[in-house]
Amino acid sequence: MKLPVEERSPEAVRGAVVQTAKALSDPARVQMLELIAHGRACCNLPTEPDTPDGVCVCELQEQLGLGQSLVSYHVRVLKEAGLVREAHRGRWTYYLLDVSGLAALRAFTQELAPVESQGLIKQDPTF
Repeated sequence: MKLPVEERSPEAVRGAVVQTAKALSDPARVQMLELIAHGRACCNLPTEPDTPDGVCVCELQEQLGLGQSLVSYHVRVLKEAGLVREAHRGRWTYYLLDVSGLAALRAFTQELAPVESQGLIKQDPTF
């Protein structure tokens, strides 16, 4: 069980930020995360009673045009980063967004915000 960000050491928070950034460094994983975040509504997938609102690997395969082993690999990376969680129903596994993985990244970026507001970072005029 992961500790809340406030209770983690600075080294643990940095490690979580790096793991999240690595997980988000692949365009396919970013797209998968978007699909998973929208649940079954992402692709007009049917819903059934007692079915989690997640997306299964076979549905991600279809949406992304990737093979099962590659989709499973990407889901595992997202899961290890705390961005995705599993919900089981019978022999099926559905993947849902787990925002706890974003907590360290959010805390890290909020910590940087005061530095920007103090004028210590030069703004790029192209943004």
